[in-house]
Amino acid sequence: MQSLAFVDLETTGTSTTQDRITEIGIVLVDANGAREWSRLLYPQMRIPAYIEQLTGITNQMVDRAPPFAEVAAEVAELLQGRLFVAHNARFDYGFLKNEFKRIGLNFQPQVLCTVKLSRALFPEFHRHNLDSLIERHGLSVADRHRALSDAQLIYQFWQHLAGRFPAELLADTVRKLVNRSSLPSQIDPMLVHDLPEGPGVYLFYGENDLPLYIGKSVNIRQRVLSHFSADHSSNKEMSLSQQLRRIEWMETGGELGALLTEARLIKEKIPVHNQRLRRKSALCAWQLAQQGAHLTPKLTWADELDFGRQDNLYGLYHSLRDAQKALRGVAEQHGLCLSLLGLEKTAKDKPCFAYQLKRCQGACVGKEKPLAHAARLMLAMQKLKLASWPYPGAIGIREGEDLHVIDHWCYLGTGKTEAEVDELLAAGRPAFDRDTYMMLSKALKKAKVVMLESRKQQ
Repeated sequence: MQSLAFVDLETTGTSTTQDRITEIGIVLVDANGAREWSRLLYPQMRIPAYIEQLTGITNQMVDRAPPFAEVAAEVAELLQGRLFVAHNARFDYGFLKNEFKRIGLNFQPQVLCTVKLSRALFPEFHRHNLDSLIERHGLSVADRHRALSDAQLIYQFWQHLAGRFPAELLADTVRKLVNRSSLPSQIDPMLVHDLPEGPGVYLFYGENDLPLYIGKSVNIRQRVLSHFSADHSSNKEMSLSQQLRRIEWMETGGELGALLTEARLIKEKIPVHNQRLRRKSALCAWQLAQQGAHLTPKLTWADELDFGRQDNLYGLYHSLRDAQKALRGVAEQHGLCLSLLGLEKTAKDKPCFAYQLKRCQGACVGKEKPLAHAARLMLAMQKLKLASWPYPGAIGIREGEDLHVIDHWCYLGTGKTEAEVDELLAAGRPAFDRDTYMMLSKALKKAKVVMLESRKQQ
């Protein structure tokens, strides 16, 4: 069986960096059975009165106790190679990690939080604190809020689970919660417990403040861990794993907020491992314009026109080459004249090459009337037509408590309060962005829209 250490601490407060440990209680369990270890510690600071009342540990009790530094080697030896099990493990692990750090030692055990274990195995219950587990599972209480007594309670809970669930199911659940093997060794294993399980954006950083990679997910924790669960089979994931030094994240109200935030951050920060969404180059689109007797496409660039307000735009491209390739494909599919489309130069009244191949109906030599060719061109371009902004001005898209502020396909930002929304409206619109347009054109079909134009004008 795996060696376990059920751990509980009593402390002078809740801050892992400012408060200190007053008592450690450990129950060690392995193939040889269970044994217990506990110590009072001198915290090198006063214990507040309300903490004395809660735990029963007084300043007088710890005055002659050793400081953590004197028992650190013994604690490290006791915990070495064991799964660190604690209730609300982030608290206990955080205090021990900081105590070891103060004396220059690194502390990174595998960690299992029994709060998360209880939630995973008993999802029908809302409360999973230790008092709730005592009542729910009939655990035996000796001296509540003393370290060894509470460590014994955690061990009792573990024994209860072992008797109630198949060993394979319990082991699989623990493995999923620990997730130690999927994280790079240089990342704090307790990050697993900090990562939120809701939607948002995450940023991977290396040695400096420029992100290596930016991603989004409806479940940040699951997505982040997936990057490293199979990093041996992907050069990109292996490179990320080796370079990664810290992870940050931003929670959003839903999937749309995650999509919009990811697109904005990638274009702002240009992370080296992102390819999609990185391009910030100028956009161009086709406009249909009358030229003499004929209707012809004219290439227009975003810095020449306000794309968010135009109705007569077809396709969105990052280069002249891409735009011409798309137009040529339309011409070939619908038998349009390459000369009239500006894709081929021919002498006046001379046939285009497509006509000679019987792929043009002869508009270039007068065999097809200009009006007929124009009608076929408009019909062929219809699939490429950009949607017109369907509102008189700015709107908000409601997603949970968030309100995404949008104006003519441009994402202004997200606010929760009226003041935040007003500030976004006052800031003006950013440049038109193709990826944002694509996201919003889909989202508006089922979005909860709030009209904001009247507020903008006030």
